[in-house]
Amino acid sequence: MNGLIFFCHIFFVVMFVFGALRLGKNGLIALSGLLTIFANLFVVKEIRLFGLAVTCSDVFAVGAILSFNLLQEYFGKQEAKLAVKISLLGLLFFVLLVRIHLLYVPSGHDLTQGAFETVFSHSFRIVSASIATFYIVQLWDVWFFEWLQNRNHFLSVRVAISLCVSQFFDTVLFSILGLYGIVESVIHVILVSFAVKCTIILLSSPLVSFAKRFVKDEIPV
Repeated sequence: MNGLIFFCHIFFVVMFVFGALRLGKNGLIALSGLLTIFANLFVVKEIRLFGLAVTCSDVFAVGAILSFNLLQEYFGKQEAKLAVKISLLGLLFFVLLVRIHLLYVPSGHDLTQGAFETVFSHSFRIVSASIATFYIVQLWDVWFFEWLQNRNHFLSVRVAISLCVSQFFDTVLFSILGLYGIVESVIHVILVSFAVKCTIILLSSPLVSFAKRFVKDEIPV
């Protein structure tokens, strides 16, 4: 069951990223910020995927990276960097407001406080690890993608290589900094998460070239 949901999840995230591309740079920037927050919100949920214990936020992380790469491809390096900064600001805003929200004393009839505390109890550590990892990896990805642009003329190949390398660094750094001691097995998370991300990349990268032909003269700047 989880496998089927996983592939549906990939499909919807990739389709929404390309839908945001049709709307222009503002659509991609907005969606990349949302995907960044979702990746950090859902990372604490563990699932069994193909028999192994993993988190279920990898699709969101790859969707965010794909958004940044499309921004750089169509609108330039500065727009990609701006999207990274906006995503970081949104993530900081999210974790700060969550902490403030949890300070409210619930009424005697409230049934949600315990659930919120359970979900967000590790949020500060996770977001701190995420911000450090996110910032390092995204700056690397923007530079690396530009380097690839000068050496490979095939967009789908550039995107696939950039995503795979960036997600390897992202998976290792974040798993160690943010999930060690929280999840059942950090090694499982690293190995399976990277395999999952590579699967998503391989499934979505051929669509990037199609998207370029489909919208290259219609994208509003």
